[in-house]
Amino acid sequence: MSKNILPRRFYARSPVEVARDLLGKVMLHGTASGIIVETEAYLGTGDAAAHSARGITPRTKVLFGPPGFAYVYLIYGMHYCLNFVTEREGRAGCVLIRAIQPISGITRSCNGPGKLTRAFSITLAQNATDLVNGPIQVMKYKRGEAFEINTSPRIGIKKSADLPLRFFIAGNAFVSNACR
Repeated sequence: MSKNILPRRFYARSPVEVARDLLGKVMLHGTASGIIVETEAYLGTGDAAAHSARGITPRTKVLFGPPGFAYVYLIYGMHYCLNFVTEREGRAGCVLIRAIQPISGITRSCNGPGKLTRAFSITLAQNATDLVNGPIQVMKYKRGEAFEINTSPRIGIKKSADLPLRFFIAGNAFVSNACR
C-alpha cells in the first residue's frame, strides 16, 4: 500500500472538512486517474438533501458505517454518482465527487458526477468498497500547486438548496459548467 493513499482517519471528519480537503487530491480506479476539482458535502440526518436524512435503509446503510467507503447510487435511472462516506461509524455524512481533472486513462470529460463515473467505469458494483484498501483510492498529489477554493450552493437539489456546501478549485477548467 502506498504511503500517499489517504488513511481512514482522513475521512473520519465532518463532510465539509473532507469535501474541502479532497480538492487537489488524486482519485484512482483501474487505469484511470485524475485530480478532484469539485465536491459537495452532505451532512447526514440534519440535511434534507442527504439520502441519509430519513435514517438507515438498505440503500443508505453504508452511509452509517465506517468512514472511507464508497457510496454509489443511480440517479435518474441512468447516471451513477460517487460519494465518499465521512464521519464516525453510526453518524451519516458523505461527499459527492462532482468533477475531476484527468491525468491518465481517461478519454472523456469528467465535469459532472455522471460523466466522471462513466470515465472511471464506476457502477453499483463499487458501492460499499473500501477507499483505503479497495479498487477506488485517493492519494495526495505531489505536484499540486496552491489554489483558491470557491464555495456555492449545491447543484440540482430542491431541499436544503441554499446551503453553501459545494466546493471547487477557482478558475479550474475542469469543474462542471454550473461553476463557471
